[in-house]
Amino acid sequence: MSNDFNRGNGNWKGDAPVEPLVQLPDESHGWSRRSLLQKAGLGVGGLALSEMLSRETARAADHGVLGAPHVAPRAKRVISLFMSGAPSHLDLFDYKPLLSELHGQQLPDSVRGGQRLTGMSGNQSSIPLVASPFSFTQHGAGGAWFSDLLPHTASIADKLCVINSMFTEAINHGPGVTFFQTGTQIAGRPSFGAWLSYGLGHSNANLPSFVVLITKDKGGQPLGAHLWGSGFIPSKHQGVPFRAAEDPVLYLRNPAGIDAGARRKLLNRLKELHEHKLASTPDAEIQSRIDNYEMAFRMQSSIPEATDLSQEPQHVLDMYGPDVTTPGTFAANCLLARRLAERDVRFIQLYHQGWDHHGGLPKSIPVQTKETDQPAAALVQDLEQHGLLDDTLVIWGGEFGRTNYCQGKISKNFGRDHHPRCFTMWLAGGGVNAGTCFGSSCEFGYNIAENGVSVHDLQATLLHLLGIDHERLTYKFQGRRYRLTDVHGNVVPGLIA
Repeated sequence: MSNDFNRGNGNWKGDAPVEPLVQLPDESHGWSRRSLLQKAGLGVGGLALSEMLSRETARAADHGVLGAPHVAPRAKRVISLFMSGAPSHLDLFDYKPLLSELHGQQLPDSVRGGQRLTGMSGNQSSIPLVASPFSFTQHGAGGAWFSDLLPHTASIADKLCVINSMFTEAINHGPGVTFFQTGTQIAGRPSFGAWLSYGLGHSNANLPSFVVLITKDKGGQPLGAHLWGSGFIPSKHQGVPFRAAEDPVLYLRNPAGIDAGARRKLLNRLKELHEHKLASTPDAEIQSRIDNYEMAFRMQSSIPEATDLSQEPQHVLDMYGPDVTTPGTFAANCLLARRLAERDVRFIQLYHQGWDHHGGLPKSIPVQTKETDQPAAALVQDLEQHGLLDDTLVIWGGEFGRTNYCQGKISKNFGRDHHPRCFTMWLAGGGVNAGTCFGSSCEFGYNIAENGVSVHDLQATLLHLLGIDHERLTYKFQGRRYRLTDVHGNVVPGLIA
């Protein structure tokens, strides 16, 4: 039986591999303008471009476009615990006794300094200061403050670098989350995980370099795919969301009647078609499509094994708390993050929604901390017990903080508005300055008092710990070279051990 591809009906005849056929244009019909331009462009220059593309693609598949780090890396991977909705730093980390003394009094104009407020509280005739209803104690050698809502996180204070002087440019959730993930408030740029995959490549050829885990059934601000997208860099670097389901990735299993051999045969034929197209049209996205199909095939065996939490001993499950056995909970995702880190996934992004407390804060924020405090602390401890904390960066925080004044009138179930001027995040592992508190806000918890850290500063510092000079990891698009930190950002030495 012939092994040729029947171009009349689009079917393969036979199963043996075929050599790609190059069809010359039918000169009896003349050359179209498009065909002429394409063929002319694919002369010597096209061959050179194709060769350069194949070399870069091969290198990027293993080591990323950098080939090697710019500086000696302290970390190999990142686990980002993103608290979407903006947790209140004033009720969790940043203890301000002055707010108790001035509870109910107006925010002084000298403190506000004419700074903009959101439309949700900007028209209030009164903006009364409101104290935290939770008690605070100091922990660790660095004397970090933690509220009684975070007993487990407080217990690992000596493993954390607590930043009390973060600030951001964004004042609303959509731009704020996008800014943290992509370095700009406007959607469409590559996300942090995509940049890291692009720069450093894959560490495990059988798993995606960038995985996204979202806590199941949480309300709040929506999370769009642009937050883990690859923007204008090749799509193989985008994040892969894992679902809380029997199949963590859609269509992971073969359809009924299709075994692994048949699947492999189909992919071989599809790869030949893509390679045939790539030979005539050098396009990085065609190579990305080939790579994505091959990764999907390998994931059919690697993902079920990586996501099987039943392999974990009981004492490890107990560390993460009672929710760990329920798929899609923050606890289960934290344990899964450790398993993925163990398998050298480069960037693991967790999202936990529900922190947007414009009202009902005293009753709502304890629900959030009950879901996240123990698992987050357990993750840090578990990484350390597995020998992974030294080369894994763990990041905890949201898109901005909350106001020191009450949104609306003061009541027992008050709320706080958005506040980009200062807030708190913590880091662990991967060469960070553990057991310390960096920076501070003013006594009102409204402005930065010392050592402010911008979002771009944090991104530059994290890249530095991963061995990357943030100014040198760039991608040229539409005539301009882009980077995660845009044209901003400085490495913060005080955050580095």
